[in-house]
Amino acid sequence: MIPPCQAEAAAFLARLSGARPVETHISAVYVGHDTAWKMKKAVALGFLDFTALADRERFCRRELELNRPQAPGIYRDVVPLTRGPDGALREGGEGAPVEWVLRMAPIPAGDFLDAMPLTEALLDAVADAVAAMHAAAPRAATDAPARMGAILEGNVPSALRAGLPAQRIAAWAAAARAELARVAPALAARDAAGFVRRCHGDLHLGNLCLWEGRPVPFDALEFDETLATIDVGYDLAFLLMDLDLRHGRGAANRVLNRYVARSGDAGLCAGLPLWLSLRAMIRAHVEAARERPWQALLDAAEAHLRPAPPRMVAVGGLQGTGKSTLARALAPSLGRAPGALVLRTDEVRKRRFGVAPEQRLPPEAYAEAVSAEVHEEVHAMAAAALAGGQSVVLDAVFLDARQRARAEAVARAAGVRFDGLWLEAPLAVLRARVASRRDDASDATEAVLLRAAQADPGPITWHRIRAEDGALAAARAALGMDAGSMC
Repeated sequence: MIPPCQAEAAAFLARLSGARPVETHISAVYVGHDTAWKMKKAVALGFLDFTALADRERFCRRELELNRPQAPGIYRDVVPLTRGPDGALREGGEGAPVEWVLRMAPIPAGDFLDAMPLTEALLDAVADAVAAMHAAAPRAATDAPARMGAILEGNVPSALRAGLPAQRIAAWAAAARAELARVAPALAARDAAGFVRRCHGDLHLGNLCLWEGRPVPFDALEFDETLATIDVGYDLAFLLMDLDLRHGRGAANRVLNRYVARSGDAGLCAGLPLWLSLRAMIRAHVEAARERPWQALLDAAEAHLRPAPPRMVAVGGLQGTGKSTLARALAPSLGRAPGALVLRTDEVRKRRFGVAPEQRLPPEAYAEAVSAEVHEEVHAMAAAALAGGQSVVLDAVFLDARQRARAEAVARAAGVRFDGLWLEAPLAVLRARVASRRDDASDATEAVLLRAAQADPGPITWHRIRAEDGALAAARAALGMDAGSMC
């Protein structure tokens, strides 16, 4: 509902756009043929105050500043509405501002990511966009555990005011406090290492859209620097939570893994249960206050805090055996949400050379010394994820028995269960698969495959699995995974 003091401006924008507004509790957007006008509502809601015209101007300009780097084609400028000589409102002009609006490009309703099917390629592109945004975000050291504590405690009265069940909220708060106490040292270490940055702050699917063929984050939180100056993992967690509920564990798992493949930030796993739970709780009481369904969100907030022991699985075999396909298929069902972290040597190598996973590298990138460093980084990332409580799937050829032993040692050091899977297929099948690869992180050619096939891998003690149609079922059986289980 538009506040009465803005009724004239609202009527003007409706005539200008020829459309009724798309409203939230803090803004009204008027979408015209080639321009959209966004007006901030003159409201005070406790967590923000837009009642003063000068503040509405300031926050319009701050929104433009925050979002233009990620979405330059969407965000255009900020203009006043003033009175013309005839007393009628107009865009711009020299008179005293009556209202301030943000001018944007219109986005087709079907191009918001909460309104479209999400392919694997689109999920990867979303993760790439978020990773790039976080990499460019300015660092800002805070007391991260205290910041999370304040967010946690602020949610309790908000949830109760929204009418969520008091007994469940009390139990959730107790579990969240215990989890915060457990992970506080890890959060503080991440703060010191520069992972707290000025982030998006409101990174759900509705605030991502397709623009010029690629996903773009927009509508970053502009009205509270404290709420947006957070760990990048907490920023990402909103998107993961939203994906998990809307599209399933597989979609959230793919975005997590692509994000870590691009950023190298396996350490974010330490905060995931708390962050996912907080994001679900925030959305639960917001939806309850709007008299919308909230039950699934509260269920998720509780579920994210239930412990699930981590485990480690390694998938090895010659090029073309389908290691990455199997690893990705297993990962969503392993451990806690949103499933296991898949650490693929091919992707780590690409990140070390500063290129996208699908970009090919020259032969020198595969020198023995480089490969040794890649494996060490994979092992370090696995150790970090396991220490944070996340299950891990290692994806590599593992032709060298020493690398297989090293993987097992990482699991032993973390005190978690280890299972190795060794995929096998006839050489003719592997040659055909390698020849048909497109847009994959592996640069292996048929010549690379033939050299590897001549090498002696030594004794294979891992579960041997035929790389055929029944490979996933065989792998799940070897891992002791019941159908539909989260192990």
